[in-house]
Amino acid sequence: MSMSPTPQPQQEEADRDDAAVSFRFCRECSNMLYPKEDREAFRLVYRCRTCPYVEHATTGCVYRNNLSSQAGETAGVTTEVGSDPTLPRAQKECPSCGHPEAVFFQSQQRREDTKMRLFYVCCGCGRIHNKEDY
Repeated sequence: MSMSPTPQPQQEEADRDDAAVSFRFCRECSNMLYPKEDREAFRLVYRCRTCPYVEHATTGCVYRNNLSSQAGETAGVTTEVGSDPTLPRAQKECPSCGHPEAVFFQSQQRREDTKMRLFYVCCGCGRIHNKEDY
């Protein structure tokens, strides 16, 4: 008779922390539950503010802020950038609409493996193209 090994407490905690943090709602009145500390039992609970419903938390995480370390090469560029008089302009015909003028800028990524890439924004339709498109 073989017994399956019991998971380590640290592994269980890591698995629970990876779970999605979501809103919880009261089963009695459907209002949102708020995290509170049960000081007598030293536990995290979710309490309803309108009725006496209490639910024990399955994890200690009440909020998760996932930061993305990858910024797109054209992050923050809008179609109105073509009307910015401070950006340099080039006489490049747009492959999409055929407009003869575009503004250009350098890639916004600052990494070792990123080369100096130029992006062109058509002054007519606002589409973003890179040098290879022309």
